[in-house]
Amino acid sequence: MLTLYHNDASTCSQKVRFTLAEKGLDWESRTLDLRAGDQQTPEYLALNPNGVVPTLVDDGKVIVESTVINEYIDDAVDPGSLRPAGAIGRARMRQWTKQLDEGVHAATGVLSTCIAFRHQHFAVKTREEIEQQLARMPDAAKRERQTRNIFDGVESPFFPGALKRFDRLVGDMDTALESGPWLAGDTFSLADVAYAPYAVRLDHLQLGLLWDERPHVAAWYERIRARPAFKTALVDWFNPKYLPLMAEKGQEALPRVRGILAGG
Repeated sequence: MLTLYHNDASTCSQKVRFTLAEKGLDWESRTLDLRAGDQQTPEYLALNPNGVVPTLVDDGKVIVESTVINEYIDDAVDPGSLRPAGAIGRARMRQWTKQLDEGVHAATGVLSTCIAFRHQHFAVKTREEIEQQLARMPDAAKRERQTRNIFDGVESPFFPGALKRFDRLVGDMDTALESGPWLAGDTFSLADVAYAPYAVRLDHLQLGLLWDERPHVAAWYERIRARPAFKTALVDWFNPKYLPLMAEKGQEALPRVRGILAGG
């Protein structure tokens, strides 16, 4: 029996749920409230010392890191069905998934916090309480980044770089999709699975304008959303508290976003 420790809105959790749905697998859900700190309990840290989601447990075997989890699932059930048949296709797939762990995922956190999630902190905590919580973060660089993102929002010095990273990424995706319907070529793969949640997050933050002039990405996103597994893994888990917030604050951020993309 598969057990997944996950969170409804976590992009990494979404991509693992997407893989499970594409494989048609049953699994037992263990949802964690990240705002409440469920990922930092001793019980969870015993499974995943990194204190992040998701974590997959397969008959007592613990697998962490979403990219690794997805390849494990694909190996364990109908091996290779979510990977291109040829070596070059698989290399391209891994080039895409590798990028997520090398900066894209972090950029997602910056955009999400600066535009929308910072307001959730202020809704339940005073500035002093937020500062006290941030002070407990052991990583000084991460603490500084999160502090500026929460308190400065889209004026954070980290916001332009994160936005430009996604602008470049979407441009690279559009170029890749000129030669085939999916990121690694003709075959729907773990690369498409992995990038779907990030496209959704951009969409929810009103940043779909990044593919307004990139028709291949726009068409890819429509193909992704048409897959039955997309509804099972993502839509059915959308948090109704987050969607209006991201839409409202995303609209408010658009002048700043357009200014940065225009070179301002």
